[in-house]
Amino acid sequence: MDRVPIPDDVARFILLGIPSVPYLEAILLLRRERGVAWDAKRVAQRLYLTEKAAQALLIELHTAGLADCVYGQANLYRYRPKSEELGEMIDRLEQAYAGNLIDVTNLIHSRTNKKAQQFADAFIWRKDS
Repeated sequence: MDRVPIPDDVARFILLGIPSVPYLEAILLLRRERGVAWDAKRVAQRLYLTEKAAQALLIELHTAGLADCVYGQANLYRYRPKSEELGEMIDRLEQAYAGNLIDVTNLIHSRTNKKAQQFADAFIWRKDS
């Protein structure tokens, strides 16, 4: 089966807004089960993470405008993009991920690898230094 190419705007969104595969998986988990109020324990169980990592993801999703806290429950979150456009981008991102998991994952990792390389490059001793 041929892989579906990732649209340019979705690839740009991945590079600029998706820091890790667990972050993407958390978005898609909340999106698929929109009516569910998620806490760190449930997310951790579903994504095979520690509760601490799951809590950090939920906070990141909230900060990014992808999830809201459930009224009166500071540690419960639901999928709720801050705009219709963001919600549509997440819909397209899920389609790209479903149709081309390897390339989407590689794109996310390329972002991480670039940051790691930039960090490592900062420590290279240069003759002109």
